[in-house]
Amino acid sequence: MKRLHQYVLKSFLGPFFMTFFICVFILLMQFLWKYIDDMVGKGLEWGIVAELLLYASMGLIPMAFPLATLLASIMTFGSLGENYELVAMKASGISLFRIMKPLMFVAIGLALFAFYFSNNILPQSNLKFGALMASIKKQKPEMVITEGIFTNDIDGYSIKVDRKSKKTNMLYKILIYDHRDNQGNVSVTVADSGFMKISEDKKFMIMTLFDGENAVDENPRENRRTQRYTFRRTHFHEQVVTVPLKGFDFKRTDEDNLRNMYRMLTLQQLEHVEDSLYTDYNYRVRRFAINMRYNQKLNRSVVDLTNTEDSLRVYHPMLENRQLDYDSIMSALDPMERDEIYSTALSQARMNKQTIDQNIFELYNIKKNLNKYTMEKHRKFTWSVACLIFFFIGAPLGAIIRKGGLGMPTVVSILMFILYYMVSISGEKASREDVWTMAEGMWLATAIFFPLGFFLTYKAATDSGLMNVETYQYKIKNFVNYVLRRKNKAD
Repeated sequence: MKRLHQYVLKSFLGPFFMTFFICVFILLMQFLWKYIDDMVGKGLEWGIVAELLLYASMGLIPMAFPLATLLASIMTFGSLGENYELVAMKASGISLFRIMKPLMFVAIGLALFAFYFSNNILPQSNLKFGALMASIKKQKPEMVITEGIFTNDIDGYSIKVDRKSKKTNMLYKILIYDHRDNQGNVSVTVADSGFMKISEDKKFMIMTLFDGENAVDENPRENRRTQRYTFRRTHFHEQVVTVPLKGFDFKRTDEDNLRNMYRMLTLQQLEHVEDSLYTDYNYRVRRFAINMRYNQKLNRSVVDLTNTEDSLRVYHPMLENRQLDYDSIMSALDPMERDEIYSTALSQARMNKQTIDQNIFELYNIKKNLNKYTMEKHRKFTWSVACLIFFFIGAPLGAIIRKGGLGMPTVVSILMFILYYMVSISGEKASREDVWTMAEGMWLATAIFFPLGFFLTYKAATDSGLMNVETYQYKIKNFVNYVLRRKNKAD
């Protein structure tokens, strides 16, 4: 039995690691498509790009674990079934559960490791990824000189080039305006040709200009008062200009600014922040309820009932519902009293509407932010449990379809995972919008796919022809014959 278990483990671990890295790579490509616009043209060093991809890959591991488990399970048992090894094992009196037993422990270990990774390692990698991505987004793009267009990427300078050589990077017909003094176009440099390069530390741009002249309007503001205009022009054959660059050097964002975001917290930290946010939310709801204008007795009831301290909460007995004839009551009043009551009621209704409009959006955003922390707490468990669920779906499904390799198992795995992901996203959206409770929305996919795994395991253990086309053809043929016999008897 040990050799059998070792053989099954060996058959599973190889496809698992292969499919795991393939899944991470595919998901990483999706990440690149999403953030490619924020990375292109920033002049990032390869080390920074590699660091970013490393942190992004770690963020994709919780999603890659279930998908790799599903795909490897289908491939393993599909290959065993295709080579009739599974049939030989069952013929020897070994049940499917005993064959799956070593892999069950592997799946449980994967689920536990996935939870540990999501709770302890992933928050740190998300923190570093968020800080690094924020730094990249703040990074200025590399200065690009476009022919015939003024470039204003350098603070205090406007540069225009008529033509540039792609082979030598030489620039021709260069026009430079110096706006550092904020006095308009008072300093102009014109050159026949030249080239530019950035210093290694990216703090300076060195411009080497050939055959040009500098034109400077000296002290233009003072000259306007005295109506005396001083103009200086100098010619040069070669001139080197060093311009300081600001914003082009890469600066890392302080991680402390992102440390309290929900993706950067462990389970214990999430519970602490969630408790603080929930207390603040209840306080704002109570303040909103108290600020509404009711009658005096109802105001007192609202104040007491919304008190967060149970010992201070007072339950006032409410009057029984009585049907009042408001028309007869109002008609018995004096017209001035009636108008005053109408005016007061209308004024209070308008003030209540204004209070609702002011608070409803604020409370909605606070509750939505609170839901993110609660969802992240549930997500640490759902992706871990998904490893177990997909194993109990993939292993029996592979035994039923009896196809190994990367063909049919890949198609079935992708379809199954997409279905799971769609259900999961739908549940998360319903929970985020408070349509469902948090437990209902976050565990919806688990509640659907866990019975499916149990059903497939039962069918595979009983050698059901669930995926056998001949079984369905036989049933359809019997049904058609039954209908024809009934028709002949009726005739």
